[in-house]
Amino acid sequence: MLNTRGNKLTWLGHATFKITTPGGKVILIDPWVNGNPACPKAAKKLERVDTILITHGHGDHIGDAVKIAKKFKTQVISIYETSLWLASKGVKNATGMGKGGTIQSGEIEVTMVNALHSNGIEDGKKIVYGGEPCGYIVRLPSGLKIYHAGDTSVFGDMKLIGELYEPEVAMLPIGDYYTMGPREAAMAIRLLNVKHVVPIHYGTFPALTGTPDALKKLTQDISGLEIHALKPGESIG
Repeated sequence: MLNTRGNKLTWLGHATFKITTPGGKVILIDPWVNGNPACPKAAKKLERVDTILITHGHGDHIGDAVKIAKKFKTQVISIYETSLWLASKGVKNATGMGKGGTIQSGEIEVTMVNALHSNGIEDGKKIVYGGEPCGYIVRLPSGLKIYHAGDTSVFGDMKLIGELYEPEVAMLPIGDYYTMGPREAAMAIRLLNVKHVVPIHYGTFPALTGTPDALKKLTQDISGLEIHALKPGESIG
């Protein structure tokens, strides 16, 4: 059983996560809320957001970042080029960083890691270069370490991510088509050597055909592994 040490991890559907710390701080990862068909209506009403983390600029990940950041005066962390775009849209606390870097944001410590995907931002009728996509290691109060992989395929350096940062729980995409599917995610779990996994980025659209059940079958030989197949709106902790 995962000990979240007082932190609450809530899946809002697709790749969007809301994390509430024991002190009541709220972190949103890939804040696609209002337009997210998987996000429960009750979860769309946010009372506060202290930090936003963006893995890349596709609309189903960056969706409500500007609106939320302006409302709550939130720090928004992203790759450097995406932060410039956010600033151009009026986000006052857009923080750009690079892979391998670590910064403090209130109660949490954030390290940016690699992801294999694309990162064009739709801006009206044009596509703006948003830098490279990324994932995050987030160290929460009381020491819980999570890994949000963003949209990615499996890559060999996930082994380094596991060895360097030792995440206790990983949010991994399994939908296939745009990201890795269950087969690749099963390999990612082995590379990371992580024992708690939350499948994300599946079921939102017909093209995203990967399922938690398929992932469980492919990893049933991994001793001690727990796949947390949450429904949108459900939490761990």
